[in-house]
Amino acid sequence: MTESLGLQFVSPYAFEAMQKVDVVRLAALSDTELRLLLPCLVRMALCAPADQSNAWAQEKKLILRLLSGVEAVNSIVALLSVDFHALEQDARKEQQLRHKAGGSNSESILVSQLQHGLTLEFEHSDPLRRLRLALSELLAIMNKVADSSGEFFMKSSELFESPVYLEEVADVLCILQAELPSLLPIVDVAEALLHVRNGDWFLCLLVANVPDSFNEVCRSLIKNGERQDEESVGGRRRTEALRQLCQMNPSQALNIRAMVVEECHLPGLGVALTLDYKPDIADEAVSPLVSYISGLLLGTNGKVRTWFGMFIRNGQQRKRESSSVLWQMRRQLLLELVAILPRSRSTHVPNDTALDTEMESSSGYSGLREEHVVKASALLRLYCALMGIAGLRPTDEEAEQLLQLMTSRPPATPAGVRFVSLSFCKLLAFPTLVSTPEQEQLMVMWLSWMIKEEEYFESAAGVSASFGEMLLLVAMYFHSNQLSAIIELVCSTLGMKIAIKPSSLNKMKTIFTHEIFTEQVVTAHAVRVAVTNNLSANITGFLPIHCIYQLLKSRAFTKHKVSIKDWIFRQLCETSTPLHTQLLPLIDVYINSILTPASKANPEATNQPITEQEILNIFQGRAGGDCGKGRVQFSITTQLLMLYYILSYEEALLANTKALALMQKKPKSYSAALMDQIPIKYLIRQAQGLQQELGGLHSALLRLLATNYPHLCMVEDWICEEEVTGTLPLLRRMLLTTPTCKYSQMQLNKAFQNVVQSGHMLMRILEHLTLLSAGDLIPYAEALTANMSLLLEEGVSRRVLQTVNKLWMVLNTVMPRRLWVMTVNALQPSVKRLRQHRYTQNDLLVDPLIVLRCDIRVFRCPPLMDITLHMLNGYLLASKAYLNAHLKETAEYERQTQTVSNLGLSGQPDTPEVTREELKNALLAAQDSAAVQILLEVCLPSFMEERQLGAGESDSLLKSVQFVSVAPSMSVKEHSIALQKPQGSQKSEVEFVGAQVEQQAEEGLLSDLREVQCLICCLLHQMFIADPNIAKLVHFQGYPQALLPLTVAGIPSMHICLDFIPELLAQPQLEKQIFAIQLLSHLCTQYALPKSLSVARLAISVMGTLLTVLTHAKRFVFFMPTLPCLVSFCRAFPLLYDDVASLLVQVGQVCAADVATKARDIDPFIARLQYLREKTKEALESDVQLSKRAWSKRSTEEFSGADTDVQLCYCIEATFMDIISTSIQGP
Repeated sequence: MTESLGLQFVSPYAFEAMQKVDVVRLAALSDTELRLLLPCLVRMALCAPADQSNAWAQEKKLILRLLSGVEAVNSIVALLSVDFHALEQDARKEQQLRHKAGGSNSESILVSQLQHGLTLEFEHSDPLRRLRLALSELLAIMNKVADSSGEFFMKSSELFESPVYLEEVADVLCILQAELPSLLPIVDVAEALLHVRNGDWFLCLLVANVPDSFNEVCRSLIKNGERQDEESVGGRRRTEALRQLCQMNPSQALNIRAMVVEECHLPGLGVALTLDYKPDIADEAVSPLVSYISGLLLGTNGKVRTWFGMFIRNGQQRKRESSSVLWQMRRQLLLELVAILPRSRSTHVPNDTALDTEMESSSGYSGLREEHVVKASALLRLYCALMGIAGLRPTDEEAEQLLQLMTSRPPATPAGVRFVSLSFCKLLAFPTLVSTPEQEQLMVMWLSWMIKEEEYFESAAGVSASFGEMLLLVAMYFHSNQLSAIIELVCSTLGMKIAIKPSSLNKMKTIFTHEIFTEQVVTAHAVRVAVTNNLSANITGFLPIHCIYQLLKSRAFTKHKVSIKDWIFRQLCETSTPLHTQLLPLIDVYINSILTPASKANPEATNQPITEQEILNIFQGRAGGDCGKGRVQFSITTQLLMLYYILSYEEALLANTKALALMQKKPKSYSAALMDQIPIKYLIRQAQGLQQELGGLHSALLRLLATNYPHLCMVEDWICEEEVTGTLPLLRRMLLTTPTCKYSQMQLNKAFQNVVQSGHMLMRILEHLTLLSAGDLIPYAEALTANMSLLLEEGVSRRVLQTVNKLWMVLNTVMPRRLWVMTVNALQPSVKRLRQHRYTQNDLLVDPLIVLRCDIRVFRCPPLMDITLHMLNGYLLASKAYLNAHLKETAEYERQTQTVSNLGLSGQPDTPEVTREELKNALLAAQDSAAVQILLEVCLPSFMEERQLGAGESDSLLKSVQFVSVAPSMSVKEHSIALQKPQGSQKSEVEFVGAQVEQQAEEGLLSDLREVQCLICCLLHQMFIADPNIAKLVHFQGYPQALLPLTVAGIPSMHICLDFIPELLAQPQLEKQIFAIQLLSHLCTQYALPKSLSVARLAISVMGTLLTVLTHAKRFVFFMPTLPCLVSFCRAFPLLYDDVASLLVQVGQVCAADVATKARDIDPFIARLQYLREKTKEALESDVQLSKRAWSKRSTEEFSGADTDVQLCYCIEATFMDIISTSIQGP
């Protein structure tokens, strides 16, 4: 709107005075300024005020006095004297008429036919006609705007263009809008004024006379504006009008700019307002223009970024215009850039003319001033965003000045380090800035300076992440041709996503790989780089660890035979929480470089692993022990990382066994002695409490443990840890007010020696120890375990035993492996203890059953038996992992050795690998089943215990018959493994058991035997659930029938036996068939399920089949133990009564026939059986009572001297009686 350049606009001072109605300020205005505000002031003076206070009355007088000397007031007063109601009615009629006529101007109610031009008519008209003329013209423009459908047009109006009458027209316009607000909404009037000449001037006067409407008018103009204002005349006029409004009210300029961004309209206005903005306190660091554009392009709002980027792209397509906001912005940015350049580097000063001022060039060099570094960094990021996101194409002048700035040398401060990093990344992102050989030489010199000064910058600036690491990292990426990684690095450093073509980096790649950093120089330099002290996630930026990681990944160290082991070890020792994200990938790629050579041609080209002594140095003094003097105490982070390294190394070694065997290479594994000295469980507990700070290290360690050390990941251990580390133990430890070393290990040993006589002293010490944490309890572990054998003496308090058990479980959470070995050695039989025989961890891994070769008294001491079972379960799991690892470790090497040895020999094929796997599985199955059989044997009561438990008499007829029947029979074969008991200890053990029985004589079910049985059943349940094949194997082997009631009732998972009992019944061995039927009888009673019913039917059928095929001797052996099982079948499933009765009759008939052939006569047996089978239950009740009395009168000699068939007949009849008794009286 250049047509309004010569007009007087309302000043900010005058507008603020109007806003605040500051009469004093208004009085200070010049006549010219006051003339623009007369419409509002006159109305203010003449209209009745809402404020009736004395203060306003006085101010109103001042306003009247102010207006009294102004001649133009009279014309405004005349305008206010018009009948505006009639005027509004005429105006609405004219609007309706125009609406009907389609917007033509043929007729007008407001203005009759004009005799002269509009300007002359306005000059010669009275106030009313002036109002009508202006209103008619304004309504015509507003109607045309409404009908234009958004297309901009310019309305030629003589009334708004004549410079002589502009002030009078402005007065009329202001009065009309003020008096007819419903007819002329101010936002519509403002929109219409954009379409006439001098519209911005009229708009400013209108808003100045209605100052409260400023925000409303501005928001409406912005909302109706174009998305790209520089592309159209209407957009530019709108931008200029809003710019004039903001110059009139500068305090609202930033709010208007925020509206622009919110609506994503008029981007040029936002830039123009920023160029016009003059803050009260200038920010020397970053200018408002840099801050605003950076916020738009680097903010999180993608819509705003796209909108402003389009403004930049579209603006570049037009010819360069000095009036263009985009070129004003670029010129201002270039001026700011040149202003901070060292004077000897700046060769051009931007100017609007074609003449460039030559400046004196100097061969000397002056660095970037410290106060300009932050501003320079902001400018670099802004130009990166403009070029990379908005697509700005820099001019030659801009490119030259940018390169001069990027190759400046800042001071050694953290901001200077940041500036160099940004400059380097900008060079990589926009290599086209370097176009001439001179510029390329300048860049090479600057990069050489970076390499030379990197160490000084890092020490002087006091930062851990310097630009040297970034240089090294980029060089490695170039050597490995990882251009995408360089692009990610550049975008990450600049903090923006830029589309960089990999092909554009070719020139930089050549410079780096041939002139600055050869690969050998890179590796040699990387090893000399100092490690980062206290490396953690809090240290951001690019560090030496990033460079070493990339070099390891590209195998540069092994290629050039550079040892990196010491550097990695030092860096692992210099770590702290929170864990840096690059540490775990570094360890993984380092392990890979140890095991996998860089090329098949050179299998020895690998890195060296960390030595065992270095690893031991990390863990010395940990696990609760006191560190020696002068010994370095490493952080928990270092120890956890070293543990992760060892476990990952061992896992990778097993995983790469096949590949290593093919190369005839066998890297050394870490020894078991080393692993025994590492407190794995303690470290895992520490990691559990630091999960937030350790990132993914804790979960990675758990994964490795579950694979390689499953015995350290048992569920019951985690549950126990919750009990140890929960709220209640914490509250108990809060009671510990005395020092933790109140009792020494020597005092504990002494108290154990007198445990029977002075148990209270031992109890006092043990109670104190329960208040200690697991870590503080570690020094007492040896004293606790070494004296466990003393707890087996008679008379030891149960409370002492339970407390020792509790302390052992606490220690098990931090040092399980060492604790288990000490405990196993402490609980050996007395003979072995006297010989000072010691088992090692490896012995127990190879043969876990050593745990059960303990003092026999342990089997009747529930607290110690609980510990023994816990260790047994752990060592069984450990043995599986040990054998699996051993198989993987040796399989491929043995196969390769065998292949080499068989070369040239025919007829000697390799042993199939499946054979080794099957042998391993068979060994594990035998191991597990042996453990189960031993534990089941432990559950059997001794002779004295059995005599005590068997004191009760049963009134079952069947049990009476079985008790007195004595005949040759075939014993069931038992496949349990005998416990190894020293001969010298047999007598003492028998005496101990006898004492135990006497002590438990009055305890009933609450006996040590019963408690041990419960503990064993719990363990067996876990084993059966973990591997159902163990249950199948044990039951195919068989065990004493006396244990069946215990196992079925005490092991909840015994119901799985129903799946394989049909298979067991099909076995050819008679004893297995007997065991299957006996087991099934107890299962039917315990689990009366449909599946049990079907298997019971099968068993009855099998018994019927065997009756027809068994010989005389085997028939007695089979049916005597199995007939009682029929009672259980009928008790569980009464519907089997008919099948069972038929079977009993068949067996009875066979036996009676054999008796008859021997001319032996017994009671009319068959007749009685038929009678019992056919008669109803009610009729049999009296017969059963009589039979019981008859059976009780039979002598023992009559049964014992009877023939086997006779005994079997009596047993059949007794079975019938028990079934009938059960069905009548209930179970």
